[in-house]
Amino acid sequence: MTPARLRDRARPRPADEAGQRWVAIAEQVQARRRERDLSQHELAQLCATTQSAIARLERGARPPRLDTLLRICNALDCELVVELRPRTKTTRSEP
Repeated sequence: MTPARLRDRARPRPADEAGQRWVAIAEQVQARRRERDLSQHELAQLCATTQSAIARLERGARPPRLDTLLRICNALDCELVVELRPRTKTTRSEP
């Protein structure tokens, strides 16, 4: 295993549910980038961002901006699906 892959395995991951969703997205981006045989630098060039921004996203270090994520999806020939779900249940009082 390469040193970079060893570092990837040792990186801390967010423990909360929202953090886990970002980690899942990060893993999907990394897998798709590798499927298309692109380096982080090449992907960054395709979506007008920096290699370090791609690296941070793939580490799950911080959620990407939505516009950046959309450009990444376009560069990786993927569809971006956004879903709004209520965080809490609301009860309506009857009049």
